[in-house]
Amino acid sequence: MPDPEKKKPERSKRTAMSERPAEVRRKDFSEVPLGYTPEQAQAEARRCLLCKKPQCIAGCPVGIDIPGFVKLIVEGKFEEAADLILAVNALPAVCGRVCPQETQCEVKCVLGKKGDPLAIGNLERFAADWKRERGTCPLPPAPPPTGRKVAIVGSGPAGLTCAGELVLRGHAVTVFEAFHKTGGVLVYGIPEFRLPKAIVQDEVDRLAARGVQIVTNAVIGKLDTVDDLLAGYDAVFIGVGAGAPMFMNIPGEDLLGVYSANEYLTRTNLMRAYQRGRADTPILQSKRVAVVGGGNVAMDSARTALRLGADEVFIVYRRSRTELPARAAEVHHAEEEGIIFNLLTNPTRIFGDEKGWVTGIECQRQELGEPDASGRRRPVPIKGSEFLIPVDTLIIAIGNRPNPIVPQTTPGMQTNKWGLIVADEKTGRSTKPRVWAGGDIVTGAATVISAMGAGQAAARDIDVYLKSAGEWQAPPPVENED
Repeated sequence: MPDPEKKKPERSKRTAMSERPAEVRRKDFSEVPLGYTPEQAQAEARRCLLCKKPQCIAGCPVGIDIPGFVKLIVEGKFEEAADLILAVNALPAVCGRVCPQETQCEVKCVLGKKGDPLAIGNLERFAADWKRERGTCPLPPAPPPTGRKVAIVGSGPAGLTCAGELVLRGHAVTVFEAFHKTGGVLVYGIPEFRLPKAIVQDEVDRLAARGVQIVTNAVIGKLDTVDDLLAGYDAVFIGVGAGAPMFMNIPGEDLLGVYSANEYLTRTNLMRAYQRGRADTPILQSKRVAVVGGGNVAMDSARTALRLGADEVFIVYRRSRTELPARAAEVHHAEEEGIIFNLLTNPTRIFGDEKGWVTGIECQRQELGEPDASGRRRPVPIKGSEFLIPVDTLIIAIGNRPNPIVPQTTPGMQTNKWGLIVADEKTGRSTKPRVWAGGDIVTGAATVISAMGAGQAAARDIDVYLKSAGEWQAPPPVENED
């Protein structure tokens, strides 16, 4: 008979990760979650059912063997777990922190049917941090050189992943980055308290140690064109992201004190504008800040404004809490830190003083109507519900669009009606011979891990093409409807 005293392991609740207190962390840029201890990681890993047909792997854009690395954590083989992840994911410490596992791998976890899904992201972060912090990341043996050269345009997650895959296949790789720092959105878009820059730099350093050449301050389309690169390289991969801001086109957006989230976060994250008196691009000292938008970028902007000394920070979002596109964890952290949410609210105009500085935003209450093309219920204005929010800074975080500089200077490479590069979904091939593209410049704003998956797929196809010298098979052109 089974021993009645022997209880089954608790599987319904995930192991909580310790975090810094809100009243402390809202005053600095240090990381918020503290990570698992070995004991916590093993306790969480033991919740895994080790399914015979795991669906979580199918939810991962780069195909990590999730049950495999989780089992190794249970066994205390932390370094081996990290090695298994690194076999397909060059940025595990990054993905463990910022990827939306709750809508990708974790949403497919069987445990989620009766309780909390396995904390796959937390476990990935633990394994990656364990290996990185102990300096046990020896470089793999260098493969025989193929004599082929590949140029990577953009050093975000798509470009870095593509570079890492290609250099391991023996190709000579050069990465061209427009900014003075490598990492793309990982360094200019995501704040230090969510993703420490040292972690990104560690991954970049590993690529450099493997032989990847990195050229910064190189704006392709201005310094050189893609055609110029094709004259000296056998293949080109474009992973420049979609970093141009979008605006609301309402009266007053040209007032002083109105920022795009791109500018606000870039000044703070990349230019370290919070180092007042020393920063080359200082940022406005604000007291009352409103952020328009409900995604992760909006949460990052609001929490950054708080850390830069604002007394009050508001999120202004036109739909309800249910429709907020930001990760639940980011919304939770923002609320803990004191961010004020004005939901079902939409700005209609911006007011300023006689000197041209913003003083407030007029907003209109909304109610939800029928679903729109995105599947979310459409916000409908309520007549006569206008009200004023006094602010001295306004940040617009309603989305990004592709920067047109590379597509406009690359004849023969087709874009769609949104200005995104047309590329094959599986291979990344563009309509221009020997040019591949992937990440946000192809899909529009998406996730770090999906951009990495695109970089990985393109690298594999580039390798096949360079080694076979086959004919170029471009994706079918698309019709740009007005």
